[in-house]
Amino acid sequence: MHNTLQLVLVLLAVAVMVVVLCRLLKLPVTLGYLIVGIAIGPHALGWIPDTLQARHLAEFGVVFLMFSIGLEFSLAKLRSMKLVVFGVGGAQLLLTLAGVAVAALVLGLDWRSGVALGGVLAMSSTAIVSKILVERAELNAPHGQLIMAYCCSRILL
Repeated sequence: MHNTLQLVLVLLAVAVMVVVLCRLLKLPVTLGYLIVGIAIGPHALGWIPDTLQARHLAEFGVVFLMFSIGLEFSLAKLRSMKLVVFGVGGAQLLLTLAGVAVAALVLGLDWRSGVALGGVLAMSSTAIVSKILVERAELNAPHGQLIMAYCCSRILL
């Protein structure tokens, strides 16, 4: 696979299959995208090689992920929940980063890799949780707002 069109076609074909499968299994589609992205990437099945074009497509994926998370937040809600967002949510983020960094050290990886993986874990879980809350119409419920406050802290900090 040497051109961008082939990369895009593979990604689109797999994305369509993932959406259908996730809907049948009643799982969040974002979770399916993340799992398949890992599976077809250069370090697993190798359907998508580690090229400059693939890296550009991956960057677009991250931008779309951040955009989908940003659609769920309002600035007014963030201001009203600033203590929870920056206090408890910030502590949760730091604990996640530290926990994954320690796990990376135990596995023989560099601690910086662990911090990066912890950030990826925090951001991807934010997207998944926000989509689940929207699908269940629980985003404006008290527990939904508390959960989103934790998720917002991951983005803002």
